Amino acid sequence: MNNPVNHFENDLLAALSSENKHISPKYFYDANGSALFDQICDLPEYYPTKTELSILSHHSGAMAQHMGPHAELIELGAGALTKVRLLLRQLDSPTSFLPMDISGDHLTAAARDLQREFPQLAVSPIVADYTHDWSLPLPHKATQRRIAFFPGSTIGNFLPTEVDSFFANCAKHLPAGGLLLGVDLLKPPQIIHQAYNDAQGITAAFNSNLLTRANRELNANFDVSQFAHWAFYNAPQHRVEMHLVSLKKQEVVLKNQSFVFEEGETLHTENSYKYSIDKIQDIAEKQGLKSGPVWTDPNRWFGLLWFDIPDFETA
Repeated sequence: MNNPVNHFENDLLAALSSENKHISPKYFYDANGSALFDQICDLPEYYPTKTELSILSHHSGAMAQHMGPHAELIELGAGALTKVRLLLRQLDSPTSFLPMDISGDHLTAAARDLQREFPQLAVSPIVADYTHDWSLPLPHKATQRRIAFFPGSTIGNFLPTEVDSFFANCAKHLPAGGLLLGVDLLKPPQIIHQAYNDAQGITAAFNSNLLTRANRELNANFDVSQFAHWAFYNAPQHRVEMHLVSLKKQEVVLKNQSFVFEEGETLHTENSYKYSIDKIQDIAEKQGLKSGPVWTDPNRWFGLLWFDIPDFETA
């Protein structure tokens, strides 16, 4: 089995060695980072979670109809398993639920709670990085269709080439299945800015936790107090950028290698792209998926998009 610590170490070394230091946001999600993100989801400024929950509460019945009876549901980046409950209550005799997440302890605890609520459902958590590893078990014998549920705005964290790969993986691993995808839509920039710069500083703590994690797991020596949270909306790129800014010239040591941050230099920790509905549908269709219904809130701030996945082997 691959060692996630080694992946973190290798990717952080690569980031620190680059002229433009940039690391994947997946490394936010150790146990503490996952807990901080759960707090972010409850913040008044953070619209995605509450908006998506509202859409699900109004339309989960229609979504379940598209999934059909005896479906096996796979949630990617499962987190706290809050949203999926609204779907599971509407599904017709689902055969099993496979929540997948990179944060093992957080996932195990959430799956245990879900199993208590749905005692007849086969719940099988998978600790894996779905951006690379789509090693799914064989479907439950009674399964008629496999459905991927990818809520939140995580698709926005992917670079454009990674979005292509994600849809290609759905087409490859879910033949004759479906995808229910959460997408953060284009909206006034001030709404987006506030969501990533909350008054309580929870997002700042979430961002800097990456450095705390590196110190703990990799024996790095980041002075966390000398890095500041910086998030802004890059309008021409339609994306939020989140950075950790060095407040002074300083040296960081990792694996006996020394790296210098100049004052004002940043470690780029996250992108969060915002999409139009037409744009994300076009990208998915180029990988063979077929666009279906779209459910949004009255402000059209967020969307849940349905895609059918053909069985390419029999098509």
